Amino acid sequence: MNDIAFLFPGQGSQRPGMGRDLVERHPELLERYYRPADELLGFGLSQLCLEGSAEDLVPTEITQPAVFLTSIAVLDVLRGSGITPAVTAGHSLGEYTALVCAGVLEWTDALHLVARRGQLMAGVNERTPGAMAAVIGPSADQVEELCAGTRATDGAIVEVANYNDPAQHVISGEREAVRAVMAAAKAMGAERVIMLKVGAPFHCSLMNELEEEFTAELDQVTFSDPVLPVLANVTSARIGTGAEAKDLLRRQLAGAVRWTDTLQAIAEGGVQTFVEAGPGRVLSGFCRNTLPEAVCHPAGEIRRIERMLRALKQDVPLPA
Repeated sequence: MNDIAFLFPGQGSQRPGMGRDLVERHPELLERYYRPADELLGFGLSQLCLEGSAEDLVPTEITQPAVFLTSIAVLDVLRGSGITPAVTAGHSLGEYTALVCAGVLEWTDALHLVARRGQLMAGVNERTPGAMAAVIGPSADQVEELCAGTRATDGAIVEVANYNDPAQHVISGEREAVRAVMAAAKAMGAERVIMLKVGAPFHCSLMNELEEEFTAELDQVTFSDPVLPVLANVTSARIGTGAEAKDLLRRQLAGAVRWTDTLQAIAEGGVQTFVEAGPGRVLSGFCRNTLPEAVCHPAGEIRRIERMLRALKQDVPLPA
C-alpha cells in the first residue's frame, strides 16, 4: 500500500443513520464510544446518530458532536483493519478528529470541545443572524473581490469561509451581505450559488466574540505533541506542537478553512491516496476536483470500507 492520508469531514456531512452499520458489524463500538459519549454530554447523542431524522441532526450543537462521534467510530474500524495514515487533516470540526488521530487530543476531550464549540456557534446566530453560501465557478480571487466590494459598499461582514476546491468557495457573514455577494456572483456568471442550511455563520469575524470563552475551554484540556503529521485549517501547514494545535483551534473559529491548500500540501509531500474517514463523500469530491491524479476513498460505511480495503490491497482506484 502507498502512503495514505486520512481526511475527516465537518458539518454538512451528517446524514440519518450514520454509523448504524458500523455498530451492527462492530457492536463493541457502543461501549467504547457511543455510550460514553452520551454520559459525557448528558443527552442521547448515540440515538440521534443512529436513529435520528435529518431534522434532528440540523441544530449546530447536535450536528458537530454527531459528525465527530461517527468519525471516531470510523477511525476505530480503519485502525482495526490495519490501515495507518502517513498524514491527517480535518475539515472545520473534522480537525478535532484529525488531532485525535495524531495523538494530540484524547477523544473524550475532543468531544467536549466540539460540543461546546457547537453550542457557542449556535448562540452567535441567535444574537446576530448570519448565513453561508457556496459559490461554484469563480476563482478564489474573484470571490474575495466580491466580498470586499460588498463590505466597501454596505459596511457589512461577509468573508470567504471555506476554500474547498479550486472552483468551490463558501462565503459567510451577515445575512443580507451574503445575499448581496450571491447576487453579484450570479451576475458575473457563477455556475451555481447555493444558500447553505447551517446553524451559524462559521469561519468569519462574527465568530470573534467566542474567542475568550472558547479559549477558556481549550485551556482545560491537555494538548500533546503530534505523533504523526497533521495539517491545520487556517495555515494548511503541519502542526508542530500541542501548544500550537491549541492556538490554531482558537484561530479556526473565525479563520477560513484553507482546504484546497491543505490537499495540495499533502500531495506535495508525496501522498496520492486519500481516505475520507467519516460520514458522507463531500471531502472525496473536493479531493478529486483539487487533485485529479489522486485516489480518493470514501470510507464512512462498512460496504465502502470493505471496497476500499480490497482496492488498497490491489493498489487500484475506486469509482465514485
